[in-house]
Amino acid sequence: MSKKKIKLNILGLSYSQTQSGAYALVLAEEEGERRIPIIIGGVEAQSIAIKLEGLEPPRPLTHDLFLNFSRAFDIVVTEVVIYKLEEGIFYAELVCKKGDEELRIDSRTSDAVALSLRFNCPIYTYESIIQSAGIVLDVSKDQEIELDVDEHAAKAGESKYANKSLDELNSLLNAAIESEDYEKASEIRDEIQKRSAS
Repeated sequence: MSKKKIKLNILGLSYSQTQSGAYALVLAEEEGERRIPIIIGGVEAQSIAIKLEGLEPPRPLTHDLFLNFSRAFDIVVTEVVIYKLEEGIFYAELVCKKGDEELRIDSRTSDAVALSLRFNCPIYTYESIIQSAGIVLDVSKDQEIELDVDEHAAKAGESKYANKSLDELNSLLNAAIESEDYEKASEIRDEIQKRSAS
């Protein structure tokens, strides 16, 4: 008897309020109001953020390398399953296919989510995990959370880049990507997008 899988979408990333240098990855059930916040490290957060923001690094990051390696050997990650929650730690696996063969590979959840973005595959979990770890945020609370993250990005952008021209910002963005400083690139990208929207 198989357990019903629940599809999750990536809602966003924000700085963790509880752990210094860590980030909160928020996953949301596709057909419902519950959210799963997962604390992840800065490197994994950066790798996820790069794909979410459409940045292209000049050289492959670790998760890009995994994608290229898999493609070279005709292996496809078809889905990610967060299958266990134990003592506050989420356990995930990559469901992979090579021809007719299906393989399941154990993975940290942060790596699995980063890879799901690169393979463009769905993320699933089970009802028991959402019941244990899920939180319900009403719309106004969601907006507050997004606002906090946006305000943080806007403040960082204003303090460093408010007096720069658009051409200067684009040059700085390219330089940041070239030097693989993706946190800086993300801040510059925020400033450019903010000006495009206004």
